[in-house]
Amino acid sequence: MDDVTIEIQDETNESGRNQMVDLARKLLLAGVGAVALAQDEVEAFVNRLIERGEIAEKDGRKLITEVMDRRRKQVEEAQTAAKEGVDSRLEAILHRMNIPTKSDVTALSNKIAALAQKVDQMRK
Repeated sequence: MDDVTIEIQDETNESGRNQMVDLARKLLLAGVGAVALAQDEVEAFVNRLIERGEIAEKDGRKLITEVMDRRRKQVEEAQTAAKEGVDSRLEAILHRMNIPTKSDVTALSNKIAALAQKVDQMRK
């Protein structure tokens, strides 16, 4: 019988990276889409109120601005929370792979600088 070699590619890194990019892309698009959709709906609703004479146009524009500011803040908070979730997952992955994070490298750099300063003081 002939020997058959089967090559299995490790796609975990590529897949993990693609998932992170997809998640970030989806979060960005969701935030933009939510704001755009909400703005259209709010403007349509307020315009109907203005047409009916239930509120003044000046008050309607102010209401639209307030609602959109509040909605924008909610979207920003959701994006921040999602970003923190992605960051913590990425940090956990780096920890499992035994790859130092930027904060680890910074902490070590600070320790080295402190030790170098002590050595310099001891030489004097």
